[in-house]
Amino acid sequence: MSKVRVAVIGLGSWGECHVEAYRSLANVEIVAICDTREQKVQEIGERFSIAGRYTDSEDLLRRDDIDLVSVVTFEENHLPSTVQALSSGKHVLVEKPVTTKAEEARTMLEAAAQYKRHLIPGHLLRFEPRYAEIRRSIESGQIGQPQSMYFRRARTKEMFQTYNRTHTAFLSTVHDLDLAIWYAGCRIKTVKASGNWVTGAASPDILWALLEFENGAVACFNSNWMTPDSCGIVYNDSIEIIGTTGTAQFDNRGSGLEIWGGAGRQTPDLSVHRLLNGNAAGALHDQLQYVCACIAAGTAPVHTSFADALHGIEAANAIVQSAETGQQLQL
Repeated sequence: MSKVRVAVIGLGSWGECHVEAYRSLANVEIVAICDTREQKVQEIGERFSIAGRYTDSEDLLRRDDIDLVSVVTFEENHLPSTVQALSSGKHVLVEKPVTTKAEEARTMLEAAAQYKRHLIPGHLLRFEPRYAEIRRSIESGQIGQPQSMYFRRARTKEMFQTYNRTHTAFLSTVHDLDLAIWYAGCRIKTVKASGNWVTGAASPDILWALLEFENGAVACFNSNWMTPDSCGIVYNDSIEIIGTTGTAQFDNRGSGLEIWGGAGRQTPDLSVHRLLNGNAAGALHDQLQYVCACIAAGTAPVHTSFADALHGIEAANAIVQSAETGQQLQL
């Protein structure tokens, strides 16, 4: 089997994770990377022996030897690189949030249809075993059709200093929106949200949202950036799905591993992305492996849905508006 040739645009911490995960896939070759920071491009290029190094994404996307592009820039820069990549015959995985503007997501989807390329949203939790097992329990009838869904997603105060550039609905809640849409199997009907601006940032430190779906299912979301840094907990999330015949729930505040050192207690995440024995493991690896396998086989990567991602952005915008006005909104 010939290798799938990939490129990564955006070499922040998560873009670097993409490079690490791709490097762990046997039938994948990273042929090019891009970032506006020349020093970062050279550093990553040298570390992973990647010859194609660019500071201008347009130059990279003119290449005709790339099958798949990961767009891992800031969300406000996703549109031009995504559309240009699609128009030049490349498949695209665009990280979440795919954008903060529904019209941009529609433009991306239209471009994918026009140029007959795959457009994959970076909603990797569909590949995280525990979340995926809940979906299986719904499809199999084990817990039945969801009636009530609760999602909590908590991150540290220190992380908020980095990520408050974008509203909490897009940076945090958007993950759970995709899961809720996936589990419910239908579209959202109404949105009611409330936010607490504890630190005075433009984005709320604490966000609550209550959504009703077309089939009557109700979902409640709590996203916050209030976990004290000293706790040493990367993720503090929980989920409960109540179906017609059963329930499913888990809490991931503990990975099962604690490391006690001079900096205090650390509970590292092992489920999303981790380098173990020189290879990447976790949901990001599994997502990229699935996408590349589909491209190599000439099949559509249907496990994630860009149409669902677009609907999630529509819902996130409604959450932002509802939290600001206190009004319930119809989608």
